[in-house]
Amino acid sequence: MKRALHLAALAITFLASCNPAGGDKEVNAFVDHFEVEGRSIAPGKLAGELPTEGLEISIYFSDPIVFSKLDRDGIFVSGYAGSFECSEGPGGNCLVVKLTGTLDFCRRYSFSISQGRNLGLNLIDNYSINLSTRYDPADKFPRIGDEELLTLVQKQTFKYFWDYAHPSCGLARERLGSDETVATGGSGFGIMTLPVAVERGFVSREEAAQRMRKILSFLGGKAQRFHGAFPHWINGSSGEVIPFSAKDNGADLVETAFLIQGLLAVSQYFDNPSEADIRSSIDDIWRAVEWDWFTRNGSDVLYWHWSPDKEWAMNMQINGWNEGLIVYVLAASSPTHPISRKVYDNGWARNGGIRNGRKYYDITLPLGSDYCGPMFFAHYSFMGLDPRGLSDTYASYWEQNVAHARINYEYCRANPKGHAGYSAVCWGLTASDIPSGYTASSPTHDVGVIAPTAAVASYPYLPSESMDAMRTFYYVYGDRLWGEYGFRDAFSLDSAWFASSYIAIDQGPIVVMIENGRSGLLWNCFMKHPDVLAGLSRLGFSVTP
Repeated sequence: MKRALHLAALAITFLASCNPAGGDKEVNAFVDHFEVEGRSIAPGKLAGELPTEGLEISIYFSDPIVFSKLDRDGIFVSGYAGSFECSEGPGGNCLVVKLTGTLDFCRRYSFSISQGRNLGLNLIDNYSINLSTRYDPADKFPRIGDEELLTLVQKQTFKYFWDYAHPSCGLARERLGSDETVATGGSGFGIMTLPVAVERGFVSREEAAQRMRKILSFLGGKAQRFHGAFPHWINGSSGEVIPFSAKDNGADLVETAFLIQGLLAVSQYFDNPSEADIRSSIDDIWRAVEWDWFTRNGSDVLYWHWSPDKEWAMNMQINGWNEGLIVYVLAASSPTHPISRKVYDNGWARNGGIRNGRKYYDITLPLGSDYCGPMFFAHYSFMGLDPRGLSDTYASYWEQNVAHARINYEYCRANPKGHAGYSAVCWGLTASDIPSGYTASSPTHDVGVIAPTAAVASYPYLPSESMDAMRTFYYVYGDRLWGEYGFRDAFSLDSAWFASSYIAIDQGPIVVMIENGRSGLLWNCFMKHPDVLAGLSRLGFSVTP
């Protein structure tokens, strides 16, 4: 009888242990969120700019925990060899994990807690967050004066266009590793670095003139053209078009405009009698571009592409506000194939549709979409076209570009998405490489990637803020960001990623726009060209000193 009673008692005890009311069975639970450095982080997300020592991670569960049932083997920090301490956090449903070792600067880690029994709970899944430590704030190079730093950045970046130019034609390769592929627009920017290099003593005037003769021989001879316009990419040896996409295997009028802008600027720089052949060759190329033909049978808008076998299949109009202002300025300036002001007003300005007038960070933006897009809008057309004192019916272009740069800067300073590294001394969103490819970053398309060209090429518009960013890029991030051809294309501290790439169309504005901010060299050259002044007048622009 006693044995039967004892067995019954054991049975009751067993059943109670299987009953949640008995309090011993692990409850199915999940991780609600993590907290790192006072920030709430959802599972699967990133916590960035973290300290390398004393890091604490709080895990908040859906149900109360039993700290005495902690299984430390279920907690992992990938890439971390140090130890950690655990304690019970506030509220009864929180575990605090403190890393007692030191993490590496600017490195990505993963913190996770495994599915299964732990802390008196039955976790229904694996839960993790990504951790990214802050960059080592110490200077990586000795401090030098700001003027010396500006010259160093220009000189090092110029090497991309001098040392890494295609050996056969002298034009700029599209990017590091492009081999035969040269970029029409990037080459236009590269050409504009030659006067800078002469004036700053990087190469002699005769060396620069000889490079121009090589380039012009190729452009006027081997390089394939379509109604006078060049393709986006060219084979640097054969001169044949390299298709940019399936339907883009012919003329690219925007890339052509970037090239012609460069040619017209340097034609005014190489003004010695012995350089008359340079000016003559440039004039021949300039006069051959049939700008008016790209109105596609006389419509009041310019079209971006034309192909000999695909014709107008790309069907892309050049409408503002974007990088295309220089296309309309040059098309109106052509002495042989000009467009009318009606094409500019209807096609580019969309009869006033480019106007904005709204405020962002209390800054009035005259033209463009919200926040005005990537910074290259304020760079590419204005490598030679001088925005100082330039205005028309729609805007003052100095006000436009300063507002654009200021909005880009203020957005990064405010950092509404909480990206690692963004600050008043680390800013700049534009088109660049990103960890997963290439994109045009802007305040309305922010993927956490800073491109040095955005801030550095804004030197004429925001000299103090640009200089602050340049110092940060060089002194603080220089061990990863500075290389053979200056600043590498982009970086993201969210993922501790630094591009290995250099891209011609990003490197060129660094050299040229710094110089425009320092001396106005390229602006002064381009604006001396009589055809350009005539074209601006035709479009109703006012140009004041």
